[in-house]
Amino acid sequence: MQTRTLGRTGPAVSALGLGAMGMSGAYGAADRTESIATVHAALEAGVTLIDTGDFYAMGHNELLLAEALHGRDRDSYALSVKFGMLRGPGHEFGGTDARPEAVKNFLAYSLTRLGTDHIDIYRPARLDPTVPIEETVGAIAEMIDAGHVRHVGLSEVDAATIRRAHAVHPIADLQIEYSLLSRAVEADILPTLRELGIGLTAYGVLSRGLISGHWSTDRAAPGDIRGSSPRFSSGNVEHNLALVEALRRVAEAKGCTVAQLAIAWVAAQGSDVGDIVPLVGARTRERLAEALPAVELDLTADDLAEIEKAVPAGAARGDRYPPAFMPTLGAGN
Repeated sequence: MQTRTLGRTGPAVSALGLGAMGMSGAYGAADRTESIATVHAALEAGVTLIDTGDFYAMGHNELLLAEALHGRDRDSYALSVKFGMLRGPGHEFGGTDARPEAVKNFLAYSLTRLGTDHIDIYRPARLDPTVPIEETVGAIAEMIDAGHVRHVGLSEVDAATIRRAHAVHPIADLQIEYSLLSRAVEADILPTLRELGIGLTAYGVLSRGLISGHWSTDRAAPGDIRGSSPRFSSGNVEHNLALVEALRRVAEAKGCTVAQLAIAWVAAQGSDVGDIVPLVGARTRERLAEALPAVELDLTADDLAEIEKAVPAGAARGDRYPPAFMPTLGAGN
C-alpha cells in the first residue's frame, strides 16, 4: 500500500482510507461480523486511515471500531473522528455544537467508546455558525497539548474558514466530498489547501454508491439515507446512471471496474506530493477488495480526457445533500 502525508504537518497514512459510517446502518442494515472482518481485511491490506464520527448511529460506529481494533498496535493505524453533530432519540439531526466545552466533552466520550488514549485527527463535522472557528480549533489545540489528540482536521468548510482555522493551529487536512459528480472544491478550496500545505481526505468518492457501477434505480432499502438524497430521486437517478454507463465504457477499455476508475480519478487529482487521500465506504470484504487496486491504477492524460468526456464537471443532476443540509456545507455540489 502506498502512503501519503496529509499536508505539511499531518500524519503519514495509507493512500486509501476506510470510511466506517456505512457499517452503522446509514445505508440500511449492516452485518456486524462482516463489518469487523472488513476492517481487519483493510488493516491487513495496509490501510492505516480509518474515519468515523461520534454521531454515526449515536456512538455505535465507534464501539464497532473499538471491537474491530481491539488488540491491534495503536501505532499501526490512524483514527479520524468527526464531532459536533447533534442527534435526537429518533435519529433526527439537531444542529451543531462546537463550543470549546463541547469539544472536550465529545472527545472524552469518543476516547472511551473507542478504547484509546488519543485521536489522531479530530475535526468538527460541520461549522457551528454560533461559534468562531478560532475558538473550536483553539480547544482542539489544548487537547493536543494535553496528549489526547495528535492533529486538527476540518470538514466541509469554505476557503475563508480554512484560513482562519489554520492561523490558530496548523490544519492537517480537510475532509470534504469530492468525486466525479461533486467537484465544487476545485474552484477555491483545493487551491487554498495547496497554498497552506493542508491535505484533503475525500469522502463520497463513489457518490454513496451511485457511481460504483453496482447501483440500480430500485436499490434504496428501508433505513437507507439515499432514499432522501436528491441525486437518487426519480428523474435524477436515471440521468446520473446514464453517466455511469458512459464511465463504464471507459473502465472496460482500461481493464478495470467503474468503481476503481472513479476512485483512481479522485486520487489522480492530487498534486505531485499526493495531497488527496480517497476514503472508501466499503461495508464488505468484497467491495473493499474491489476498491484496493484503484490506488495502483495509472491514469494517463488520455484516460483523464476520456473520463472528463464521459462525466463532465457539473454533469450530475440533483444536489448532493437534501435541502436542509445544503446550507451547512462549505462548498456546493
